[in-house]
Amino acid sequence: MDPLRQSPSPCSSRPSSPKTPPCEMLGYVGIEAVLDQLKIKAMKMGFEFNIMVVGQSGLGKSTMLNTLFKSKVWQCTPPGLEMPTPQTLQLKSVTHVIEEKGVKLKLTVTDTPGFGDQINNDKCLRPLDIEFLQRLCRTVNVVPVIARADSLTLEEREAFRRRIQHNLRTHCIEVYPQKCFDEDINDRILNSKIRDRIPFAVVGADRQHLVNGRCVLGRKTKWGVIEVENMAHCEFPLLRDLLIRSHLQDLKDITHNVHYENYRVCRLNESHVLPHGPCWVNLAPTPPGPSVVPGPSKVCRQAREDSDDNEDDY
Repeated sequence: MDPLRQSPSPCSSRPSSPKTPPCEMLGYVGIEAVLDQLKIKAMKMGFEFNIMVVGQSGLGKSTMLNTLFKSKVWQCTPPGLEMPTPQTLQLKSVTHVIEEKGVKLKLTVTDTPGFGDQINNDKCLRPLDIEFLQRLCRTVNVVPVIARADSLTLEEREAFRRRIQHNLRTHCIEVYPQKCFDEDINDRILNSKIRDRIPFAVVGADRQHLVNGRCVLGRKTKWGVIEVENMAHCEFPLLRDLLIRSHLQDLKDITHNVHYENYRVCRLNESHVLPHGPCWVNLAPTPPGPSVVPGPSKVCRQAREDSDDNEDDY
């Protein structure tokens, strides 16, 4: 066989066309292609976001959520209709799938009916609020807001904000964004501005009104229309940007990597499933009395054997 007469390669024999480029023109391959892969995977899987609203009845929590996501994620109570005081404090959750420009968001909203309805706060944090926030900030990200801010003058609103901020500092309540999670100078500058405005003074509305020839989202009163997206009227745009535009993924990361891991370690320590070793984390106070080190139980031995069997999987 003549070595010069070789069979042509598949690339040379196949005619090139605009739709099927030749094999040698597949394009540049770089590490940044991972970003495209992550985007494609995220678009297919979608995102999940859980939010819980806490407050007295009649503060406009449902309206605020509908305004935040521009969807009917929670059924609002008609104006003038007083709902009876709930006989149970059982949490209520609803789940919706919101799609915008091909991006799907699985949103789960949890309400706390009857929380503090029979307690007068007198424009300050109640003892119930303080104890609740002290426990809650160790488990989830807390973003406090001033509901129905249009019922306050600008001077009253700022004075109320300063009192809330003082109460949070006095009782060591860490709200989101936490200072300890600022990764660089840019995060510190941005989050410092956010922390200075917390709690946000917000107004919720799910109806549009005509103002100066344009349709605006707001609430109509006998004095005029309160525009939800107007910073001169309320700080709802700051809350929306924090929860959706700039910090949504950070909220999810801190919940998964910090709050959930702390909860998981605490539960494992309480159940004593983990064997006592160099990585043991004891979060509960040690009871007084002589220390007795028991031998490994059957559960501990089984957990250690399972851990040795699964070492190659990590």
